[in-house]
Amino acid sequence: MNTDSMCRSSDSVSPSIVVELELTDFDADQRLLALSGVSLVIFTSVGCASCRYARARLPGQALEVDRLCWIDAGSNGGVVERYQVFHLPALFVVRDGEFFGALNSRLETTELNEALTKALTRTAEELP
Repeated sequence: MNTDSMCRSSDSVSPSIVVELELTDFDADQRLLALSGVSLVIFTSVGCASCRYARARLPGQALEVDRLCWIDAGSNGGVVERYQVFHLPALFVVRDGEFFGALNSRLETTELNEALTKALTRTAEELP
């Protein structure tokens, strides 16, 4: 642990409260089809400040999901194209292998949970 000149911890990290997976072009479809429960699929990129914020904040939030599935948009162009990702971070909902579409929400717990609930009332589709 590191401390600054005022003896405050500078490397404390809040623990994740949900399972996190890293998906790629090679395994995203198979894994999402096989997973039970609700998966929040998040496309990010290392050069994106909002993506770094999402990576730091989402794992510690009390989200109504079973797991966070991270996809590096810069390294996985095939899945980015299939999901028609146009901005980052981009969030999508998958439950029991069925696609419930994109989430449009600020990265705050209450708003995300409300958007998740709304998304799960949509008609499910096949994964892109």
